[in-house]
Amino acid sequence: MDIQKEKNEIREMFGDHFEKLYNIPPLAARIIGVLIIDACKSGLTFESLVETMGASKSSISTNLNLLLKMEKITYFTICGDRKKYFKAADLSKRLDSYLQLLASEMAIINRMIVYREHTASCPEEKCNLENVKAYKEHVNEVEKIFLNTIQKFQETEIKNKNNQ
Repeated sequence: MDIQKEKNEIREMFGDHFEKLYNIPPLAARIIGVLIIDACKSGLTFESLVETMGASKSSISTNLNLLLKMEKITYFTICGDRKKYFKAADLSKRLDSYLQLLASEMAIINRMIVYREHTASCPEEKCNLENVKAYKEHVNEVEKIFLNTIQKFQETEIKNKNNQ
């Protein structure tokens, strides 16, 4: 296996995925991919990201600031070193955004149920009400799964940080 080729292809896969998932510029999406693959242990500096990505300093800076604001990445500093070291946010933190989407969707579902319960006047609307109720059950199950998964990730992340 050509490890470098595999690494580059995985970076691109991450880039395409995050670009669509977060609706962010391609460079920002690829930065997350690079940080996931290459920055697990020690983080990457701004300079190394400029070199790795082959983009201008201003483009890297703009996209890092976007990712920091979105909480998709973090940074840390080392005492005596003026550089910032960037890492992808913990997976548990990145999954929190899914929970926020589910909460937003659940608010809409609940409003729709109340609305349909007061207005359903034909078989199609009654069917719609039953479908929305079934969908609510599904969203509740998905939320439980996400919460369980996030808890497992947090436990692993805490163990990992304690072992450093």
